[in-house]
Amino acid sequence: MSHSPTVTVHFSQAIMQAAQRLGLALPGDLVARMDSRERVDLASQDRLWEAFCEGAGDPLVGVDLGLALQVGHLDTAGMILMSCETLEEAVESLIDYHPIVGEGGAFEVVRDPRFCEVRYQPVYQTRRPTRVEAVMASLLHLTRWSTGDAFRPECLTLRHGAQDQPERYQDKLGLPVHFNRPDNALVFPADQLKLPLIHANPALCRHLRGLADELLARLDSQSLGARVSTLIRDHPRWGKERIAEQLGMSGRHLIRKLADEGTSFKLLRDTLLQDLAEQALADGVRTGRIAEDLGFSDESAFAKAFKRWTGSTPARFREARPD
Repeated sequence: MSHSPTVTVHFSQAIMQAAQRLGLALPGDLVARMDSRERVDLASQDRLWEAFCEGAGDPLVGVDLGLALQVGHLDTAGMILMSCETLEEAVESLIDYHPIVGEGGAFEVVRDPRFCEVRYQPVYQTRRPTRVEAVMASLLHLTRWSTGDAFRPECLTLRHGAQDQPERYQDKLGLPVHFNRPDNALVFPADQLKLPLIHANPALCRHLRGLADELLARLDSQSLGARVSTLIRDHPRWGKERIAEQLGMSGRHLIRKLADEGTSFKLLRDTLLQDLAEQALADGVRTGRIAEDLGFSDESAFAKAFKRWTGSTPARFREARPD
């Protein structure tokens, strides 16, 4: 997908719930942001993981999170996987619908006559080993759960080195774990694909697939301008190049694509910054603080921009507001 990767807020909530169990305080603005939306941009998810790992202290906190994950944390995709008739059908659905859970990585299935591998490749960098371990642990845990513990995997392989004593991984996950391998993969005998799932519900599965297809189409079709606006609102200090990088393109390409949609980066940024500035002034935030938060070099530069946007100085705008 070409747009800025996002994650379902339900998965982010799993991290926040784990933090709560551990008694960790996460940044208030980040928690508030998670509560107010259906999808979370990858930059916010990066910040959440950084705060979570920093507070937890345990190098295997990702494994613990994955083993505690519930179907509801995977949004509609989790319900589809659970209601499939066989493990093979669930694996195929994982390939189709995993972007609903998160667009921070991709799955693929590789089979030979004896073994099957479900491989995972992330696109993020922040706390990558811990996040990969969370994904792979959740894959193992939910496969065991959905087969009524009939699933008998061969091993788990990870591209990174062990973050703690290798024995801790095996104790927690209950299977051999091999490090510094070519792929992050859950490996199991191919005949396990025929395992029935204990919550199979073909009618429900068909219904959920229809909803999930609509959601995937919305993820694909969201306009570039809307995605840029979301990133500017979340990161007002970011410039054109940083926004373009987050979207996986060059600054020049971003400008050209926005022009195709009949808009420009400057127009989108000015509109969003004006909105944020007016809200902050109405809330009584100091002008110097607003200038800093919005990425201006100083208070004077902010005042000039504000007058250009509104025809008024910040002070006059504030005075004109009704109490």
